[in-house]
Amino acid sequence: MNPSPLKVSSEIGRLKTVLLHRPGKEVENLTPDLMERLLFDDIPYLEVARQEHDAFAEILTDNGVEVLYLENLAAESLTDVFVRDSFVDDFISEARIPGRGTRESLKDYFLSFDPRDMVDRMMAGVRWHEMADARRLSLADKLSTDDPFAIDPLPNLYFTRDPFATMGSGITLNHMRTDTRNRETLFAKYIFENHPRFADCEIPIWFDRDELTSLEGGDELILSPKVLAIGISQRTDAASVETLANNIFRDGQTFETILAFNIPKKRAFMHLDTVFTMVDRDKFTIHPEIEGPLQVFSIKKDGDGLKIEEMTATLEEILKSTLKLDDVTLIRCAGGDPVDAPREQWNDGSNTLAIAPGEVVVYSRNYVTNELLRDNGIKTYVMPSSELSRGRGGPRCMSMPLVREDI
Repeated sequence: MNPSPLKVSSEIGRLKTVLLHRPGKEVENLTPDLMERLLFDDIPYLEVARQEHDAFAEILTDNGVEVLYLENLAAESLTDVFVRDSFVDDFISEARIPGRGTRESLKDYFLSFDPRDMVDRMMAGVRWHEMADARRLSLADKLSTDDPFAIDPLPNLYFTRDPFATMGSGITLNHMRTDTRNRETLFAKYIFENHPRFADCEIPIWFDRDELTSLEGGDELILSPKVLAIGISQRTDAASVETLANNIFRDGQTFETILAFNIPKKRAFMHLDTVFTMVDRDKFTIHPEIEGPLQVFSIKKDGDGLKIEEMTATLEEILKSTLKLDDVTLIRCAGGDPVDAPREQWNDGSNTLAIAPGEVVVYSRNYVTNELLRDNGIKTYVMPSSELSRGRGGPRCMSMPLVREDI
């Protein structure tokens, strides 16, 4: 086995390789009736969303980042007919479709396309009329339904941060909070098992998708080669943090401490990275509401177990002591203004993607926060954001780093 090609030991090391997903027809397959089930508050306009996403990718490539696309890697992982057959079985099974005839018809439909078209159609969802020869074999097949889809679209896929997360030389292959997003992790599973770039490499898995508790990548931050920050949030369970800690400490990686942040369990605070991101060695963006009172726990290895202690200091003091810093600057979303801060927080003003120390990609619409970043010496790469932001995720949410330089 070859060594792992993955290497991420910080949030801010110069970004070398990143995984994105260019929004596809799955976004156009959103309807008002489906939005709650599919975790959207609004429906982005696909043509403009793609233009914005292309601008995002161009910022990255212009700064020397290798951009890989989920849809391409997935298709390149499914060239073997037996692997492709297994993937389709897993994908349909996890969609929890009750009708046997519908399941069989979907399998035949997907396998009638080449791998790249098949992946696009799986991501987009399948409308009933697209599968004209659907077999109605069981009672569940014959029941009338107002649902236009034989299998739901996956519109959250452009948030590549969540289904898996790179940590050190390994990954967490996540168990998502909702069924609608769990199918997303199958793409990562088959990529790392079958893609030529990864299949012959030894890639540790710190958390697997068959765990019973949830963990999502937006709650996983790497503050230094020794310190992780994990959010206990609307989408990530405390038990998952312990599972991750036991596995990653046992493996002999450089990580020594996990800071577990217990953040509010509500939509606007969905993941830790929507309220807290690292922008430089000693600078962080933050939404003021999580400053206090805030529960933070320190988790360290203790023999064969874990030592878990609640930290009672302020957030600044916790970050200074844990990261061995003389000073810490917290850049508050929109300066904490009672009107601007909630508005820009809703549009992910605290969700930045660092491409190097002190250099971050930000949404154009969060102009108050962006000016504060610049006032604090941070270089901002501003991307258009009218449509992508409707999915409630920012530049960090839309990117999964695979390789960063050491800091």
